[in-house]
Amino acid sequence: MLGPGLWAPITMSQKWIDINDLTLGMFIIKLGGSYMDHPFWRSRFLLSKNEDLNLLQLSGVNRVCIDTTKGGDVGAGAKLVSPPPDVPVTATKSDNEMGAAVGPAIIEARGDSGAVSVPIKQELKRAARICLKSKEAVTAMFQEARMGKAVDTESMHPLVEEISNSVARNPGALISLARLKTKDDYTYLHSVAVCALMIALARQLDLSEEETRQAGFGGLVHDVGKALVSDAILNKPGKLTDEEFVSIKMHPALGHKLLLEGRGATPEMLDVCLHHHEKVDGSGYPYGLTDTQISRLAKMGAVCDVYDAITSNRPYKSGWDPSDSLRRMAEWKGHFDPLIFQAFVKSLGIYPVGSLVRLESGRLGVVIEQHSQSLLVPKVKVFFSAKSRAQIAQEVIDLSRPQCQDKIVARESAEKWGLVNLEALWADEAKA
Repeated sequence: MLGPGLWAPITMSQKWIDINDLTLGMFIIKLGGSYMDHPFWRSRFLLSKNEDLNLLQLSGVNRVCIDTTKGGDVGAGAKLVSPPPDVPVTATKSDNEMGAAVGPAIIEARGDSGAVSVPIKQELKRAARICLKSKEAVTAMFQEARMGKAVDTESMHPLVEEISNSVARNPGALISLARLKTKDDYTYLHSVAVCALMIALARQLDLSEEETRQAGFGGLVHDVGKALVSDAILNKPGKLTDEEFVSIKMHPALGHKLLLEGRGATPEMLDVCLHHHEKVDGSGYPYGLTDTQISRLAKMGAVCDVYDAITSNRPYKSGWDPSDSLRRMAEWKGHFDPLIFQAFVKSLGIYPVGSLVRLESGRLGVVIEQHSQSLLVPKVKVFFSAKSRAQIAQEVIDLSRPQCQDKIVARESAEKWGLVNLEALWADEAKA
């Protein structure tokens, strides 16, 4: 899995300096400390504004790494400082190779991050911060694309690392939180959710660290072409006209073009962006590719994109229950690669967090956490009696415990029982 640190300077032009020696005109390539703690969504930028300099000096960041070939240098009296303790030294590479090499260098230098699985309660608070930071980053990426600026995927490296590490600690936390998006922030948090889902699926498929990293990046940028589609179409509450649907179907090609013209996009990112709406039976778009013509990463992108879309609230419909969504997706023959879809179900659990289920005892409950060893025995918060059709005292039941006599007998629909706001049940429990 991807780790928490980043790379150290690898050329003579890259220097770690004290924050007090930072001046306007310097090009920053790394900020000391956690990505989650500094005030910017990107870590590589030309420092050109006094307000940004003031923000940095007030943020607690005590050192930065600059590149003197792209910006100013420190004065003669300034002293260089050592990298933060979590930043290893990578193999030597030229500055021109930096864009292509930074990701693999992270993995080669650190290997496994050592992230330890934690309960959803423990991960949720950090996952909420990651969702907020991620939304800011993706929003900025879309805004820059709309303004005609080049898309800089290199700046997304720390973000993908944070998402990857959260998924490693507890995939249910960030993936479930990202699903609780509103119609106003759907486009941005959808990209974050698909990134997390792609990473979880890549690990389920036992892909290499590099493939897993590329899967995450592909998920994060897969919908960047929607930056060039009218908001009136994206957020339309009713059915799209034929002309509007044609505009929507252009977003993969538009995104592919934006990435090609930008900085740092890999062939894998380009592939996921262009082909995540292809279907194995050839009925997808933009090219109507069939099974063997579609790459594994693009097939993964198709599954993750659809799942998050149908489980999220949209301007024209409410999101479907997670478990029911998996059932419906399984019935869409010809849409997805069967083996990849099976792995996707395993990565989420048969009853993902937030699923409404009925127990043998006749009680209804919401799944609040997966069991690490079995898909069939999650933790469930019961709150409703199917027999009396009435609310009951809430209780958390761990179906995996030997003394537990209850079990799941069916998925249920919230609409069938007139239930609303089920998200609060698992989210409140996770925050407790």
